[in-house]
Amino acid sequence: MKITQLCSHPIIQAPMAGGATTPELVAAVSNAGALGSLAAPLLTPLAIIEQAEHIRRLTDKPFAINLFVQTRPQIDDAVLESAKQLLQPVWQSLGWDGLPTPTRWCEDFDAQLDALLIARPAVASFTFDILHASQIQRLHEAGILVVGTATNLAEAQVWQAMGADAICLQGVEAGGHRGTFIGRQEDATLGIMDLLRQVQPHSRLPLIAAGGIMHGRDIAQVLQAGAQMVQMGTAFLTTDEAAIHPAYKAKLLELASQDEPDAQDATMQTRAFSGRIARGVRNRFMQTMQAVAGQVPAYPIQNALTGSLRAHAAKTNDTELMSMWAGQGAHRVRQMTAAALIATLVAELQQHQSH
Repeated sequence: MKITQLCSHPIIQAPMAGGATTPELVAAVSNAGALGSLAAPLLTPLAIIEQAEHIRRLTDKPFAINLFVQTRPQIDDAVLESAKQLLQPVWQSLGWDGLPTPTRWCEDFDAQLDALLIARPAVASFTFDILHASQIQRLHEAGILVVGTATNLAEAQVWQAMGADAICLQGVEAGGHRGTFIGRQEDATLGIMDLLRQVQPHSRLPLIAAGGIMHGRDIAQVLQAGAQMVQMGTAFLTTDEAAIHPAYKAKLLELASQDEPDAQDATMQTRAFSGRIARGVRNRFMQTMQAVAGQVPAYPIQNALTGSLRAHAAKTNDTELMSMWAGQGAHRVRQMTAAALIATLVAELQQHQSH
């Protein structure tokens, strides 16, 4: 079975960690003939199993679960203290005396992978690093297709060599975190069309294009350039079923209501929130931290450290301190149900393919 045979339409709803991809969103997308994806990187193993069961109560269609490939960090007290000092302009502006030390840094990947195998989605997708061949074999033995994320040719070739079933190519336009694991994240600068052109001649696997894809016309362009499917995240953030903070959703819809050209420059890449390069809507946090963002500790340490700041922002509806992940197409979001968005995208795609 190929990933392209799992659904009627060549559209995957991207997994977006942090609660956006509710079981309701995943099921609605799969029920509409596309492939819904549950973002599980921040979920406990038990929550992964429970949310997969919840999705199955809402749909009998295939769906995907996504994980970050990661190891638990070794914490150095000096690095931690230095990281807290770098964040001082932010926490001091809130009147805090200091930044609390997180009680945990990240979930245990091996335990999450075991839970994913119990949950048995049709597809498991991975980002931040590569799986071992033995892990891919376990997934295949459970009847699960494996999708790896690549931001350059070397990564795509490694995933292919390791036995992945498809590769998700992530262009620099994409919202949220970069999946780079070979070379520096700063050097993964190819847009999705250039990345497709670079990888396609060397790939025998289905390629999934991600980054800035918002309308049916965009889907038609990347399919014509050699992709078999698209993965769209930002486009689904303003659907009724997506569970992002209401102020974050309002911010995206505000961008969409602006006709000014600078609405297109509304996003930027930053390491400041998580210690890994990610694209989101520009705000005061990013700008305050811009000069020192290159000095923050790597994911997941920085991500856990800024957790209390982001939680405060959510409680106080302060979009200036939220990590509002979104791609370069954020100003083209539309507000509707997930099913209506799929239907709209398919109609637009057919219209462009018939021309």
